[in-house]
Amino acid sequence: MATSGTTSFDLSVDELIEEAYERCGLELRTGYDLETARRSLNIMMAEWGNRGLNQWLIKQSSFTVTEGVNYKELNSNVVDITSAIIQRDNIDYQLERISRSSFLYIPNKSAEARPNQFFLERQITPKLYIYPTPENSTDVISYYALTRMEDAGDFTNNMETVFRFLPCMTAGLAYYISMKRAPDRMALLKQVYDEEFDRAASEDIDSVSSRFLPPRMII
Repeated sequence: MATSGTTSFDLSVDELIEEAYERCGLELRTGYDLETARRSLNIMMAEWGNRGLNQWLIKQSSFTVTEGVNYKELNSNVVDITSAIIQRDNIDYQLERISRSSFLYIPNKSAEARPNQFFLERQITPKLYIYPTPENSTDVISYYALTRMEDAGDFTNNMETVFRFLPCMTAGLAYYISMKRAPDRMALLKQVYDEEFDRAASEDIDSVSSRFLPPRMII
């Protein structure tokens, strides 16, 4: 049996748009058709950020703390922090995430010790606050950050996504275009989009080994 021997299939932005238009029963006719579809694609990427975790967008970063300084400005592409640790003398200690109000109610935020909690202020430029305030300038904080997906950019670009999300991305863009150009197909395309997203999202999780515990004896 002859096979291709390749696993490199991908869609450029213009191919995604063309496929989405075809699902709407439409043809690409003008440059404006491309522009409005690309705008919809970028808006959909923002929607994906609000839907939750996208594993391929999680990046690990770290920084060395500064004594007496209880926050660190992060890159503007950081959407959320999923977990964080602090390393001292080659030992990792977990940092507990706390809410804005819990951080606010800490009476003495300048108290210095080894940090054990963090609060993420999700602004245009995110800030990672830690408590207690660092007592040295040698500890290292490492964290996993959910980052923003890159914009569509040029029509010849590929989107920053993984293979398993291509059906979802195509279905979603078709639905977005239908809201503007094919309202008669909107309900059907939304149903397909939701199904494709649920299917892809269910695979976009951390897998762990199964653990079976023996039954407990009741005495």
